[in-house]
Amino acid sequence: MRIGIVCYPTFGGSGVLATELGKALADKGHQVHFITYQQPVRLNEFNANIFYHEVRVNPYPLFDYPPYETALASTMVDVIVNHQLDLLHVHYAIPHASAAYMAKKIVASQGLHIPVITTLHGTDITLVGKDKTFAPVVAFSINQSDAITAVSENLRDETYRTFHIEKEIQVIHNFVDTRRFHKKPIDAFRKVIAPNGERILMHASNFRKVKRVQDIVRIFEIVRKKIPSKLIFVGDGPERAGAEILCRQLDICDDTRFVGKQEQMEEILAVADLFLLTSEYESFGLAALEAMAAGVAVISTNAGGLPEIAIQGQTGFLDDVGDIHGMSEHAIKILEDDAELKQFKSNAAAQAKNFDIHKIVPEYEALYNRFLVTA
Repeated sequence: MRIGIVCYPTFGGSGVLATELGKALADKGHQVHFITYQQPVRLNEFNANIFYHEVRVNPYPLFDYPPYETALASTMVDVIVNHQLDLLHVHYAIPHASAAYMAKKIVASQGLHIPVITTLHGTDITLVGKDKTFAPVVAFSINQSDAITAVSENLRDETYRTFHIEKEIQVIHNFVDTRRFHKKPIDAFRKVIAPNGERILMHASNFRKVKRVQDIVRIFEIVRKKIPSKLIFVGDGPERAGAEILCRQLDICDDTRFVGKQEQMEEILAVADLFLLTSEYESFGLAALEAMAAGVAVISTNAGGLPEIAIQGQTGFLDDVGDIHGMSEHAIKILEDDAELKQFKSNAAAQAKNFDIHKIVPEYEALYNRFLVTA
C-alpha cells in the first residue's frame, strides 16, 4: 500500500502515535508518506519506504495569519497525484481532516478516489472541538471521513456526546513497542541521579494546564519525607515555570531535575521506579503506557482512558483528580518495600504487552484493506 500520513510533528501523543505507526507500516513493506510542516521528532532513522513532504506556507502581506490549511490541502493533492497514494490517514481532526476533505474533492475532479481515515486523539475533541469557533468544521470533517477511529473507548464516547456523528467510530487503542522499551537501566546514569540509592520518580508531558504538574511536585514533597527519593521532569511547556517556582518554595530543588524534551524516552524510563501522571483528562495516556512498557509502576488519575490501560492495585493505582494525599500514600506503598515494587513493575510490563505494536498495527492494516477493496 501507498499510505499518506498527516500529523503534527511534535512530542504530543498524536504525533508520536502517527510517526510510530508509519514506521511500523514501512517496516512491513508499505510505502509511507508523511505530510506535515516539519519532520516528526520520532522520525529519526532512515527507511527506504518512508518519504517526508514538507508543507510550506509562504507569507503574504494580505494575510494576517498564514493560510496553513490551504497549503496543507495543496500539498496533499500533490502527493496523492504524484505518488499514486492509495489512502490518506489523518491524525487529529483539525486542520488535518478538513484539509483532507478539500484534497479529496480536488483529486475527485481529476478522476481520482482517495479514501480518508481520521483518527481522533483527544484535545481535537475535548478542547478544540468544543470551541464554537471550530465545532461545525470538526463535526463536518469527521462525518465526511470514510472511516473514523478513536484511541480509546472513553474518547469514542466523548465524541458521540460532543458531536452529532453519523458514522461508526472504531476504537483502535494506542500502542507501544514493548521490545524497544524493555531496557536494562544504565547504572552510571542512575547513580548520577540517585547516588545513594534513592527511589526515582518521573513525570513526562507537554506541561499544559490539564497535566496539573504542580500536583506532581506536592506529591513528591510528601513522598520524600518518608522515602529518600528523586524526581525527574521530562518535557517542557507553559506550566514548567510554575512547577519550578513551587519546587523552590518547598525547598526540594536539590532532589528535583527538569531535563527538558527528550527523544529517547526508553533510556530515561529505564532508571525510573514510579511514573506520576496527574492529568485532569487523558484521552488514552500514551506516556503512562510507555512507562509501563519500560517496567515502571504508574500512579495516575482515573480520568479519561487511563482506566483502560492500568489495572488498579496491580500495575499501580488510579486516584481522583487532585487527590494529592491519596496518590502520595499509594506511591509510598509501592516504593517502601523492594518486593512490592518489583511486583508492581513486573505487572506493569506484562499489562503493556496487551498494547504491543505488533498487535495493534494489524488492526489499522485491516481497516485500510477494507477501504481499498471497496474503492
